[in-house]
Amino acid sequence: MTDRVAVLAHEMFPDRSKTANGVIRYADYEVAAVLDRDRAGERVADHLPGVADAPVVSSFADVPGEVDALVIGIAPIGGGFDESWRPDVRAAIEAGCDVISGLHYFLNDDEEFADLAADHGVDLWDVREPRDDLGVAQGRSADVDADVVLTVGTDCSVGKMTATMEIVDAAREAGIDACAVPTGQTGIVIEGWGNPIDRVVSDFTAGAVEEMILEKGDEHDLLVVEGQGSIIHPAYSAVTCGILHGAMADKLVLCHAAGREAIHGYEDTAIPPVEEYVDLYESLAAPVHEAEVVAGALNTVDVDDDAAAREAVAAFADAVDAPATDLIRFGADEVVEAIRE
Repeated sequence: MTDRVAVLAHEMFPDRSKTANGVIRYADYEVAAVLDRDRAGERVADHLPGVADAPVVSSFADVPGEVDALVIGIAPIGGGFDESWRPDVRAAIEAGCDVISGLHYFLNDDEEFADLAADHGVDLWDVREPRDDLGVAQGRSADVDADVVLTVGTDCSVGKMTATMEIVDAAREAGIDACAVPTGQTGIVIEGWGNPIDRVVSDFTAGAVEEMILEKGDEHDLLVVEGQGSIIHPAYSAVTCGILHGAMADKLVLCHAAGREAIHGYEDTAIPPVEEYVDLYESLAAPVHEAEVVAGALNTVDVDDDAAAREAVAAFADAVDAPATDLIRFGADEVVEAIRE
């Protein structure tokens, strides 16, 4: 039976609640409610079309019916815990619910939460806590039978996780045995497995990706690796490079947000022309394993109408010199076909 969950997204749903949105769209959960005190009384479907609807409520106490878990659906810069969330987390534990968190702040290290969880017999799953037995890469990812595709980006929060999930779903519909390889907290919550690359010791980042490729690479025909960050990101480029080299991908899908001109949160860092990213990613990959940008995924959520979105997609396709689309707005068939070719 599918677990029934509530998703905490206070003051950030839906524009800044990437984890919440991903769980709602792709996870095998029944979402009972979204917690956002600023939007209480609204509905999920008011903001995220094409997903199962649920109410938006102000607190855990207002969630209708019983739930199995509370998912913290916010991933702020730095991954900290906001103390205003404490009453809801406490209430969930006291109600006998597990709590799933993708924060860098580990709930199991919080004395109050750890004691409450022990008293009520519930689990606290700190998704971003890596295993302590990870090792360095051996350069073996290219040895697997599966084709390996990696989603890469011009910035954080441009849709790499969404592209990964949409490509896997579309590939499966096309009869391809595809598997998502999750590298971040949202993908791990959705898939129920994975390595949180942005929390792994630097020497082991490529190895943590390689381990996942080797685990799944002979079981499926296509692996789609969830990318992180951007190769030019002032803070997260090391994570991006570790995934790129650890995955040893055959093909890359470049993700971008329409209209984004500067790195989110680092507005003094301009986003270069898209064409430069193609050269950057292919050149950086080449010494370890040659990879080609075969398609583009453009996030047009901030473009009002479909006609303007199609114009933006066409311009993006010209820039990357490959087929491109908005995977949510127009489907992923073109990208899947580019990957097959």
